Amino acid sequence: MMWEKTFALLSHFRGSHKSRFGICTVMLKKHRGQPIVCQDATVINQGEWVGELHLDNERILKLIRSEGSDRAALQTARMLRKSMQQINEAFESQSEFRQVKALLGITLLHRGLTHGLGFEQQNIKSGVFERITTIYLRLLLSAMHPEGRQRINRRTEQLVPMLLIHSRASLKNRFSPGQNYSG
Repeated sequence: MMWEKTFALLSHFRGSHKSRFGICTVMLKKHRGQPIVCQDATVINQGEWVGELHLDNERILKLIRSEGSDRAALQTARMLRKSMQQINEAFESQSEFRQVKALLGITLLHRGLTHGLGFEQQNIKSGVFERITTIYLRLLLSAMHPEGRQRINRRTEQLVPMLLIHSRASLKNRFSPGQNYSG
């Protein structure tokens, strides 16, 4: 997918470190913008380190084409859970992750795919970034979903990007060995 390659090239200049964990990539970068206050009272201020979470959309698209959307969604959820466990291990053991305050992602799939992963969800502040993100993610969904454009037109009001957050503490509480990963 061409836009994924373009994004990867541009993102290379935005972060200090990039690591792959199964179906996810985490790019370390300094937070820009307003402070983010998490449910557990963690505050992420401008200039503090965060891990920006990205799904491997090309891999998901291949799954959808080979397995169908329902099976692909289940497999993606399993792979995502495993990736989250690996990310937590990296946060605990790798020096480059020691200063990271939270794991952040932006997605339209906050109603389905992220269920059971314990992410806190926050609205994205309205503005240019929110509009561009909405357009990009809707285009991506229309390209990946079997129903394409019809899916977006049918549920436009629900297809709003959300900020997903796992503070360092919530990630550890959710994905440390021996923790319950369900719902």
